[in-house]
Amino acid sequence: MNKAVFLDRDGVINNGDLYYTYRLEDFHFNPDVFEALQLLSQNGYLLIIITNQGGIAKGEYTKADVDEIHNWMKAQIANHNATIEEVYYCPHHDSLEACLCRKPESGMIEKAIARFEIDPQRSFFIGDGERDIKAGEKAGLRSIKTNKNQSILSICQSIVEGKI
Repeated sequence: MNKAVFLDRDGVINNGDLYYTYRLEDFHFNPDVFEALQLLSQNGYLLIIITNQGGIAKGEYTKADVDEIHNWMKAQIANHNATIEEVYYCPHHDSLEACLCRKPESGMIEKAIARFEIDPQRSFFIGDGERDIKAGEKAGLRSIKTNKNQSILSICQSIVEGKI
């Protein structure tokens, strides 16, 4: 079975100060993120992004907007020798409809675990919010909370070195 690191998007991969980040010009990678993801990739971890995108349900932006930004983001990361296996996003918003995919639920993570044959015992979730931590824990992952918009390099080094 594979090992993986699941990552929240806004606040972990990119600057999460905007209420919604759905335009390329507003997407700014956080410090050291390319180096951190490259380190994980080189050490055999699959990289999967899990993100709530409730602005779709609220009509703030479209699935096409999200797909465009995710394709661009994945290409930028690939240019730095790391591969995002998949980006799972929940287009729902809990103020409008209930679902099993929106974090803190674990539906997106469980889908990835099944698809990529991931061993939760050897896998992690890095997030900047309590919803991320709860979703990871529900799926049986070791969840690590980071500060919003900070480098995750030291966390990734600790994962690779087996310190977490």
